[in-house]
Amino acid sequence: MEVILREDVEKLGARGEMVKVAAGYARNFLLPRRLAVAATESNKKIVEQERQAHLRRDAKEVADATDLGKMMANLSVTISQKAGENNQLFGSVTSKDIADLLEKQGYSIERRKIVLAEPIKTLGDFTVPLRLHRDVTAEITVHVTKEAE
Repeated sequence: MEVILREDVEKLGARGEMVKVAAGYARNFLLPRRLAVAATESNKKIVEQERQAHLRRDAKEVADATDLGKMMANLSVTISQKAGENNQLFGSVTSKDIADLLEKQGYSIERRKIVLAEPIKTLGDFTVPLRLHRDVTAEITVHVTKEAE
C-alpha cells in the first residue's frame, strides 16, 4: 500500500514522501495516528499544501531565532553564589538559574534551550550554548562569583 507521510517517521521516511508499506502497518499504525494518508491525487495536493505551509513556518522560526541569536551574541550574565574553599559552590548553577537571570534582562528563553552538560559547581567564567532552534545556536558568558558574606 502506498501512503504519503505527514510527519517524519523514523526508519521510514520524511514528511511529504510517498512510501510503500504493508497494508496492516498503514491501517493499524500510520493512519490512526495521522502520520500518513493514503496516496490519492487529492491527498497528494493536500499534503503538498501542508508541506509548503510547514516550510514557510519553519523559515520564519529560523529567521526569528537568528535575530535573537545576534542580539544575544555578546551577552553575559553574573550569578553570585555561596562558595567554600577551593572555589567550590554550595549547590550549583543550573539551566533554570540562567533562564531566570535572562528573564530579568528581558530575554524569554526556555530552560530546555540552555545546553548545560552538567550543572556548574565552581566559580569562574563559563561559555554556555543556547539552542534557539535546531539550526541556530548562540553562546552567552556566565560569570559565577562568590557571594559577599
